Amino acid sequence: MTTHIDNAALQELRQGFSGEILLPEAAGYDEARKLFNAMIDRRPAIIAQCDDVEDVLAAVTYGRRLELEIAVRGGGHGVAGKALTEGGLVIDLRRMNGVSVDPDARTATVAGGATMSHLDRATQPHDLATTGGRVSTTGVGGFTLGGGDGWLARKFGLACDNLLAAELVTADGSIVHASERENPELFWALHGGGGNFGVATSLTFRLHELKQVTALLLLWSPERAPEVLRVYRDFLETAPDEVGGGALYITAPPEAFVPEHLIDKLTFAMLVVYAGPEAEAREVAAPLLALGHEGEMIDEMPYADLQCMLDDPPGYRNYWSAEYLTSFPDEALALFCERAGDMIVPSPSQHVLFPQGGAVARGPADLPISWRHAPWVVHPFGLWDDPADDERGRQWTHRLRQDLRPWASGNVYLNFIGDEGKERIIAGYGRENYQRLARIKAQYDPQNLFHLNQNIAPA
Repeated sequence: MTTHIDNAALQELRQGFSGEILLPEAAGYDEARKLFNAMIDRRPAIIAQCDDVEDVLAAVTYGRRLELEIAVRGGGHGVAGKALTEGGLVIDLRRMNGVSVDPDARTATVAGGATMSHLDRATQPHDLATTGGRVSTTGVGGFTLGGGDGWLARKFGLACDNLLAAELVTADGSIVHASERENPELFWALHGGGGNFGVATSLTFRLHELKQVTALLLLWSPERAPEVLRVYRDFLETAPDEVGGGALYITAPPEAFVPEHLIDKLTFAMLVVYAGPEAEAREVAAPLLALGHEGEMIDEMPYADLQCMLDDPPGYRNYWSAEYLTSFPDEALALFCERAGDMIVPSPSQHVLFPQGGAVARGPADLPISWRHAPWVVHPFGLWDDPADDERGRQWTHRLRQDLRPWASGNVYLNFIGDEGKERIIAGYGRENYQRLARIKAQYDPQNLFHLNQNIAPA
């Protein structure tokens, strides 16, 4: 797709623009348009790499005036590739990655393009943290506005539960602030409503005391999985909030702690992330440690180090989805284990069961997050490098969801899925919440300028 760019208008944008404007012929353009999901290959007409809020404001005004499709890029992790547009304008926030920490107030203010690594590395010296994603390269903005589920959610709640304030550039070129006291209806919408209401240029979070975490990664041959998973399921019913993590099938990596017979083979793994020291973690996880695992990595570390320990490799083809389960009985457990045989191996793909509960379930019930009360999440997280595996990878995801649908709530965390249709979007928010969000969307973006997201149509 070729978009004609008016030179006079482009020169007007360049004047006073602190960041960098990249056109398709510019050095660095191809690198700047790469996303985490290598399936997405789009060529925007302009990439506006913003340095500050004024740059964002200028880019939004320019895109609206020239009627360009606008994509907003933070971390670029979203599997659907909504951070990129074909022939339109990308507002790239990655140069806006500063983090300011107030250790006395226990707050952090994060610029719109920061990743989890920027946030975690800034809070770690103060022994403070807030719920982040499960890898360091995820963008804080998109993660939080979609709800924000991570390793610490059972202890500290979702990322959006810890959101204290936000600054947005809206479709009409206004800079709007939102908090419980200022534009509270918009603030409510930012707890799960995604990037529908403007470009988030600043987010302020509540922080919690956290000196260290302990990671326990235990490995078994896949034949042991049903037996081990039953114990894990029952363990989580009474586990303290400090316990996060998940049970998953992976391709075992060639690491020193991995037995040779499991390397590059389908392997069942259990990851316990404990918000506390190793001695406590071992005591709490004793029922799991007694199951006779074949490989282990157990280590106490700063939370910021844990966050980058399992970083997903970029450049793979991606396809993800999820089902939120109201229960996980033996029949569902058996189907979950059986379907792991469809996963592409070897690959970085993960066939995951995440626990919820704890502070996630106790969080505010009136937010547009329909999925927070489900005790379990099944998350087929597919990554592979050969396009010939695309159909196989998709079918693995679809079959797993189909198998577990009898126990599914129908709700879904929209950050975990790609394009799955309007009804899945409504299911992510809840129907009444969606209608309320649509009214707020009509107030702040009546023309749906920001539609490259899990989109809410203006009422």
